[in-house]
Amino acid sequence: MKAGEIRELSPEEMHRKLPDLKEELFNLRFQHGIGQLENPSKMTQTKRDIARVKTLINELAQKNQE
Repeated sequence: MKAGEIRELSPEEMHRKLPDLKEELFNLRFQHGIGQLENPSKMTQTKRDIARVKTLINELAQKNQE
């Protein structure tokens, strides 16, 4: 997921997307632990997506405070 795609989401959608991404990361970690994960780079990509969503949520919060 690219930052541009995330920017198109509403703030409510971003807040709903964040737990979904965290759950996906949990499942990927679990699969990695038991040796079933075929693509380990998916974990890194999911972590970056979480960071992007959090960053954009914080940007919107700062913009609303000004």
